[in-house]
Amino acid sequence: MFGYVCINKGEMKIKDYETYKAVYCSLCKQLGKDYSIFTRFLLSYDLTFLALFFMANDNTCPGFKKGRCKFNPLKVCKYCTCGNDALSESAALLVLMSYYKLIDNINDGSFFEKTGCVILKPMFTSWMKKARNKYPELADACEKMYKDQVLAEENNACIDEAAEPTAKLLEFVFSRHAYSDKIRPAYEQFGYHLGKWIYLMDAACDVDSDIKHKSFNPFYNKLQKSQKDCAPFANEVLCHSMFLMTSAYRLIDKKRFQDILDNIVLLGLPKKQNDSLFGKEID
Repeated sequence: MFGYVCINKGEMKIKDYETYKAVYCSLCKQLGKDYSIFTRFLLSYDLTFLALFFMANDNTCPGFKKGRCKFNPLKVCKYCTCGNDALSESAALLVLMSYYKLIDNINDGSFFEKTGCVILKPMFTSWMKKARNKYPELADACEKMYKDQVLAEENNACIDEAAEPTAKLLEFVFSRHAYSDKIRPAYEQFGYHLGKWIYLMDAACDVDSDIKHKSFNPFYNKLQKSQKDCAPFANEVLCHSMFLMTSAYRLIDKKRFQDILDNIVLLGLPKKQNDSLFGKEID
């Protein structure tokens, strides 16, 4: 994922922010435990949200305890005392998506990007294999996403078609965590439109870079305009995805972390979209 799913810190209570940081630190710790200390450099806020969402309806209520930061032993952090399944799956998804991002850079990146990624590939491959052994279905879904994305770009897909592989991946990921068959469609729709929003946000923020490197970009393909000139149209497309996403989100009950998840989905995403596209705060 791309770092767009984050909190609106100014609107978050201190106690909720402390919980959010604790889950972030727990995911960092899980990455080191399951894969390598170096995978901690891959950590993003998107996967922290995923772990929180997965734990929101777990049968076991996660508690927290204090411990030393693995990066800075002088710093005291809070960690989850349970919720290991949610953290482990989130860590695996991060590793798998990072691997395919690396492969994409090798195939389409600049000379220096390709060189660096080729050097890193053996290490990423070993992490990917560990993740595949733990979550084979998740690994298959990520591989399908990558192959479908390559095919979409080769065919100069339209905006909706280009976003489909990421949307279908997150639809699958969230569907796995539905607490009943009745509510599963809401989980699937939320994941689908979140995935679509993430992909399109990344595309909207990369228009100028993709023009420079002659890379595929669905917004540029449609409008043939600069990033700044694409922004108003991209905003309309993203707002439509966000409306469908939040409509599905409101149908899902949460046993815990309601205020934190609301902050991210209802406040953090709109702020990130506005700031990224227009470079200004929402009034």
